Amino acid sequence: MPIFQLPNEIVFPHVNLTHESGILAIGGDLSTERLLAAYAEGIFPWYSEGDPILWWCPDPRFVLRPGEVKVSKTMRQVFNRNIFRVTFDRAFREVITACRIPRKSQAGTWITDEMLEAYCTLHENGYAHSVEAWRGDELAGGLYGVSLGGMFFGESMFTRESNASKAALIVLARALGERGFDMIDCQVYTAHLESLGAHDMARDEFIKVLRKSLERGTLRGSWDGDMVPSGNIFNGSKE
Repeated sequence: MPIFQLPNEIVFPHVNLTHESGILAIGGDLSTERLLAAYAEGIFPWYSEGDPILWWCPDPRFVLRPGEVKVSKTMRQVFNRNIFRVTFDRAFREVITACRIPRKSQAGTWITDEMLEAYCTLHENGYAHSVEAWRGDELAGGLYGVSLGGMFFGESMFTRESNASKAALIVLARALGERGFDMIDCQVYTAHLESLGAHDMARDEFIKVLRKSLERGTLRGSWDGDMVPSGNIFNGSKE
C-alpha cells in the first residue's frame, strides 16, 4: 500500500490503508487541531529530526488496560516504603524535556523541538498530561501522554532512578481505572511495558475500543491534585 501525502486540510486516510510498516501518511503539521484529529482516529506522529512528519497506526497495537497493570513484589516494596511521591501535571515541560534525552542505545531523539512545543501547547489546552515521580524535591522519573474520552495515549517515559517510571505508570493506571478509562495506548511493543501488563491488540479491535471510548467526555484541564488514586494502590492490580 502507498504512504499518503497529507494535504493542508486536516484529514487522514482510513487506517486500514496503513502500510505494512505501520506508517499511514507523511507531511502535514503538528497543530493542536491535527494532533487531536489524529489521536481520535488512532493515529500518532513519530519521526526523527530532519525528516518529514510521519503518521503511524501499527497493527498490532500495544495496549494496557488499567485494571490489568502488574505490580511486582519489588514495586510493592517501593510503594510500601514511600520511596517516590507521584503527582500529575506539576512539571509537564520538565518531563517531556527529560523524555527527549537519548538512551544509551539511541543516536538521537524523536522528540524534536517542534514536537516538544506542540505537546506543550496540547498540555496548555488541557489535553496532554504528565505524571511525575519525585524523590524528595528531585524529579526521578515520569511519563506524558494525551487524554481523549476514556483513552490515554502514552507517548514517552523516562527514569533517573530505578523503578521511578514504573511507579508513575502504576499510579496512572490506578487513577485512570478509578475514573473508568478503557485503556492506555502504549503504541508499540517494549519489554518494559510488557512486564507491567501491556499486550498486543489487533488494530481493528483497538479502533473499536477507541470509537466507544470517545463517546464519553474528555477529562480536560489540569489533573494536578485531582488524579491521585484513593485507598491501597494494589487494589485491582495483578502481581
